[in-house]
Amino acid sequence: MIWDSSLIAKYDLSGPRYTSYPTAPQFDSSISKIALIDKMLMPSEAPLSLYFHIPFCAHLCYYCACNKIVTKKYEKGAEYVELLGEEMRLRSLMLDHTREVTQLHFGGGTPTFLTEELIDVLFDNIQQHFNLINDGTQDYSIEIDPREISRSKLKLLTEKGINRISIGVQDFDIKVQEAIHRVQPIQMVADLVVDARALGIKSINFDLIYGLPYQSIEGFKKTLDQVVELSPERISLFNYAHLPDRFRAQKRISDESLPLSSMKLDLLKMSIEHLISAGYEYIGMDHFAKPTDSLAIAQKQGKLQRNFQGYTTHAGTDLVAFGVSAISDLNGVYIQNHTDLSIYRSSIEKGQLAIAKGYISDLDDRIRHQVIMTLTSQFELNAASIEQKYNIRFFEYFAEEVQNLTPMVEDDMLDINRSGMQTTIKVTERGRLLIRCICMVFDKYLNSAIKYSKVI
Repeated sequence: MIWDSSLIAKYDLSGPRYTSYPTAPQFDSSISKIALIDKMLMPSEAPLSLYFHIPFCAHLCYYCACNKIVTKKYEKGAEYVELLGEEMRLRSLMLDHTREVTQLHFGGGTPTFLTEELIDVLFDNIQQHFNLINDGTQDYSIEIDPREISRSKLKLLTEKGINRISIGVQDFDIKVQEAIHRVQPIQMVADLVVDARALGIKSINFDLIYGLPYQSIEGFKKTLDQVVELSPERISLFNYAHLPDRFRAQKRISDESLPLSSMKLDLLKMSIEHLISAGYEYIGMDHFAKPTDSLAIAQKQGKLQRNFQGYTTHAGTDLVAFGVSAISDLNGVYIQNHTDLSIYRSSIEKGQLAIAKGYISDLDDRIRHQVIMTLTSQFELNAASIEQKYNIRFFEYFAEEVQNLTPMVEDDMLDINRSGMQTTIKVTERGRLLIRCICMVFDKYLNSAIKYSKVI
């Protein structure tokens, strides 16, 4: 990947992260719930990917923009797990129980907010309604706050089949940690990594954030050195978006403490160079992985995918999501649960699915979905494969879009090769960092009135 400062300045845009297409702003609350349920009932032999949103956090992190409920009342977890059990029962009535669950993820909030007893109950409920596997081929993961985990709880999770964890690190600098109200000494994270390795966790991801208060080049470089020494298989490097008008907790972060835009770019440039020099590969959209990690291997093999859980090696799965705000993706049918816990609870207690809104993709959506997801995952698109699958002529169907790509071709962000049968669109090393800008050209719903994060 090549860092081009002038190109980054030219394409200083905001845009979607494309964990779906169409993206969430297109989801419609007036859509017929019966129509969405009918789509759920359609038979499928695809394996399942399950997602569970656990919204509770014992601590308030000032930077966080997740759907969360901050409380130290751990008993709240019991009621919530009961609600999840009932939602699973309702959903399982519509799904073939023999379909294997090849992917499972717990997000939040803080999933490890749940006690060991509740984790037992939750997994028993999942096993009752779905076909979990535990033969080493599964991809079962959980997000972990190092302050909310014990070795016995981690051991229990591995016994249940968890073989991948994501640790919220953000920054090891104590001044930054204090400013964002998330103090976790590096030894706490290091001990967690040692325990995870000893318990057989095969893949560890670190979440890092640049653009936080009081970050500096020297300080964040030290954090990266410490991260490299701990040697996680994957690293997610996110851009902090300061939106205090939308996320109340961010009001506790003063504007004066934040790095300037120019400094944020310097932080990102340094981080990319540092991680690549340490042997990590840039997967795309803020993600890095070791060459031996399944993400890097899948990308080389052209099998990498992208969904609401980020990059994934599991193609062709139906994503069924549970809990407040969770979003399911059943082959282009998107279903989002209520984001308010009280409304979610009320629906489930009435024996109803907690559907707030959704979207049913048409043929054009599916075509654009494949184009965008292929580019974000592979940085290359074989137009012939799209033509064969959807019976279209790519450069006629996307005549306007291809024309709009011309400035990007001239800026050496991508190459369009129309020779022979292997007509391709290939993102260059210079264009990889700006992949969201390239994908935005194919997004017919793109709305400048919607506040998206910066692409860089």
